[in-house]
This record gives sequence, C-alpha cells and structure tokens, in this order.
Amino acid sequence: MPFLGQDWRSPGWSWIKTEDGWKRCESCSQKLERENNHCNISHSIILNSEDEEIFNNEEHECASKKRKKDHFRNDTNTQSFYREKWIYVHKESTKERHGYCTLGEAFNRLDFSSAIQDIRRFNYVVKLLQLIAKSQLTSLSGVAQKNYFNILDKIVQKVLDDHHNPRLIKDLLQDLSSTLCILIRGVGKSVLVGNINIWICRLETILTWQQQLQDLQMTKQVNNGLTLSDLPLHMLNNILYRFSDGWDIITLGQVTPTLYMLSEDRQLWKKLCQYHFAEKQFCRHLILSEKGHIEWKLMYFALQKHYPAKEQYGDTLHFCRHCSILFWKDSGHPCTAADPDSCFTPVSPQHFIDLFKF
Repeated sequence: MPFLGQDWRSPGWSWIKTEDGWKRCESCSQKLERENNHCNISHSIILNSEDEEIFNNEEHECASKKRKKDHFRNDTNTQSFYREKWIYVHKESTKERHGYCTLGEAFNRLDFSSAIQDIRRFNYVVKLLQLIAKSQLTSLSGVAQKNYFNILDKIVQKVLDDHHNPRLIKDLLQDLSSTLCILIRGVGKSVLVGNINIWICRLETILTWQQQLQDLQMTKQVNNGLTLSDLPLHMLNNILYRFSDGWDIITLGQVTPTLYMLSEDRQLWKKLCQYHFAEKQFCRHLILSEKGHIEWKLMYFALQKHYPAKEQYGDTLHFCRHCSILFWKDSGHPCTAADPDSCFTPVSPQHFIDLFKF
C-alpha cells in the first residue's frame, strides 16, 4: 500500500512508495516550494521595508540637523543673548572657577545690541567697536565675530535712518576696512577665524556701507516754528560751549554765518584745549599767529594728533572691584560688598580692552 515518507538524503522533498519504486510527490513538493518562495519573498519584503524605513528616518534626521546647522551658520541675524547683563572677569583659574574670561565672551554677554538704542551709550559702543577693529578683531571667536558685525549692521542702519553722528561711523568703518585689507592680504601670516571668503564678503559689505554713508543726504526740515537761528546770541554761544569735540563745533559753525562767527571764538577753543590736554602739552606744541597770539584752534587739532583727548560719555560700563564683575550700572549685578557704590569704577573703552589682555 502506498505511503508517504521523506528521504533523509533529500531533505525538504516528499516521496511516495509505489510498485515501481519511490517517486517524488509533485503536489507536496510544489506546495513546499510555493511556501518557501512565499516565505523568502515575505522575509525579503519585511527586511527591505524595515531597512528602507530606518534609512529614511536616518536620512530625514541627518537632513534636519544639517538644515539647522546651516541656518545657524548662515543666518546673519542670529545672535547670542544672555539673561544676565554682567560678566565675571577672571584671568586665571581658582578653586571656585576654572579657565578665564575672553574679550569675545564679554562682548557676547553685555548686550551691546540693546545699548546702541540708548543715546547715552551709543558713542561708547561705537568707540569700543573701533578699538576692537584696530587691534583685537582676530581675538574674537566665531560667535563673537557674528555678534560684532550684527551690531555694526544695526548701527549703520540706525545712522541711515536718523542721521545721528555719521562721522563717528565713517571713522569706525574706515579703521575696520583698513584692518581687514591687511588681514586678508596677509592670510596665512595672521590668524583669521573662519573661511577667507566670509571675510572678503564682510569687506565688501563694509565698502557698501561706506558708500551709503557717503551718499547720505540730510533732509531739510520745513518748520514754521522757532528754529536755531532764532535763538539769541548768548544761548547759541552757550550751546557751543557744551560741545567737547572740535569737529562738532566746526560742523555746527557751517549752518549759519552767525554760528560760524561764534565757532571761531578764540576763548571757545582755549577752553576746549584746557579741557582735553595738560599745560605741559601746550608748551610742546605751541602755535603762535603773526601777531604773537596763541592759535588755540590749530593747537587743538595738533595736540589731538599726539595725545588722546579726554573721553566723555553719557553712560559707560562699570567694574566692581569687590566682585570683579563688569556690568551696566542700571542693570546692576549681585554684589556682596557692604557698600557697593564705593566699589564701582567707570570703565572707558580702552580700559575695557585692557581688562582682557593677558
């Protein structure tokens, strides 16, 4: 009687014993083949679908990270902000603190972007940017450089909008472009953080800003009310005596013939020289007229070339000697001194730079 069996020498095949001998069961073998093929196909589909899903997820995650990184690098408006508007200035490691504070770190933390909107701090920030452009540009980190040029962009746009003190910004851009030209030409000899093409683009942007400021036209205001020319002479003279910059006096003197006459007053320039310079410096650069009178106006500009003028700002950064913290006075800082006001020292722009020279 026929019966089903399986030969151990041929695993996976079904056989039938008949009178003519052993024969392979076609129906069983075909069924087995179909099952095996179906299993292989299903297994392949499962593997392929799983691999494809994993691959797609990894590719999507990688692309997402790359977009975020590119956005952070390329977005020129991106800036680092901190809640505290003060920074602890330490130059060496201690038991409590490790490392040291850099100029770039302080530049990021002290919120200069908001400071330029305050008219009391505007000149202070501009002067600080100018000193950094002259000597400390290469010491800034990549993030600090981005913040530096973001703040500079805001300053230029502010001047183009309100026409406030364009001469200061022109001087700043001139010093910055000169520094960048030297650094780009000497690439390899000096350390530039970032790609050279980025610095070339920055230089082109600066040249564009310079052209925009050069083309800046002061719009004449139509006002039927009281104007500067309507003020009495003693008030106009009092205004001129309030200026601490000789160029501001010259600029105001170009408005009307009356103001020009007042701006040429010898006593005015004498007071200005005495405010900025010492008497010993007068003797070294004494300039006399043909009649033997001292040319105070000429002396002011001559002394300015040899000695730094006294800086005057509406508001500055302050340094707490007790806490070693640099801060804006109206923002304050967590001081632990018994009498905090006695520990505060105003910080000039040059002093700010010197704090981070090691």
